[in-house]
Amino acid sequence: MIEVNNLTKNYGAHCAVDHISFHVNEGEILGFLGPNGAGKSTTMNILTGYLSSSDGSVKISGYDILEDPNAAKANIGYLPELPPLYLDMTVREYLNFMYNLKKCTLPRAQHIKEICQIMKIENVYGRLIKNLSKGYRQRVGMAQALIGNPPVLVLDEPTVGLDPSQIIEIRSLIKALGKRHTIILSSHILPEVEAVCDRLVIISGGKIVADDTTENLIREYSSDRRLMVRVAGPAFEVEKLINGIDGVKTVTAITSREAGTTDFAIELNAGADIRYDLFKRLSDRGFALLSSHSMERSLEDIFMSLTSENFASKKGGKAK
Repeated sequence: MIEVNNLTKNYGAHCAVDHISFHVNEGEILGFLGPNGAGKSTTMNILTGYLSSSDGSVKISGYDILEDPNAAKANIGYLPELPPLYLDMTVREYLNFMYNLKKCTLPRAQHIKEICQIMKIENVYGRLIKNLSKGYRQRVGMAQALIGNPPVLVLDEPTVGLDPSQIIEIRSLIKALGKRHTIILSSHILPEVEAVCDRLVIISGGKIVADDTTENLIREYSSDRRLMVRVAGPAFEVEKLINGIDGVKTVTAITSREAGTTDFAIELNAGADIRYDLFKRLSDRGFALLSSHSMERSLEDIFMSLTSENFASKKGGKAK
């Protein structure tokens, strides 16, 4: 559905996007992440036809964005970080204006009505946009992106500036839209990306530093696996027992949060899984295992590690 091959953008002697390649499958929601200055915005602008590339290609539904821009753009619905709204128009006037601007051929009244139902803006259809809340303005911005029913949606920071309840609503809408559209979602809010996206592409210093599912990234970059367990029993005896289990690298008693219990941080050797052995040994000694959870690295930890390492090794300044 979206094919990016060897994409490069130079600003004079500075390379902002450095030969990146990735694809987005039909019906997939892709999270496109990167710190400020990573080349993320430049890439998004090339994808939507606002900028030309120095080298490489972008194809949307088989149409090259440079060689056949009109056909490619007809397959894209775009929501910039600042929605392109005319504040002195009503929602009705604005959506009809965008319908004309995009030269949409779908039945006007029915198409706009369906979009308003999807975005839940029927109740503000006759109101001036300048009188709407930030959340409703964001919905109207997404509504204009849906005009013409494009197969691809490009959403740049769709929840920026929204309150928590509005963020949850927009996330739900994006998940619903993902059933009918291929979506590229750019965001700085990592929990949002983790909750919504099927796959992540992380860019830093103009290069792609990761391209995988959230689950695979966490698994790959959490090789120093650790467990946190809470056990009811004498701390010294429990620690000695855990140390005797094959696969345990270190055991550290952390604290006692309940009377007669101790929390232990257990670092494991690569590939080790001690859960069954741990439960059996504790049970045989009459020590109760009250809780156990993995201490895998979070997506935020992985993002910071990947981008910091890339910037530290990148020479020649930041990307735009």
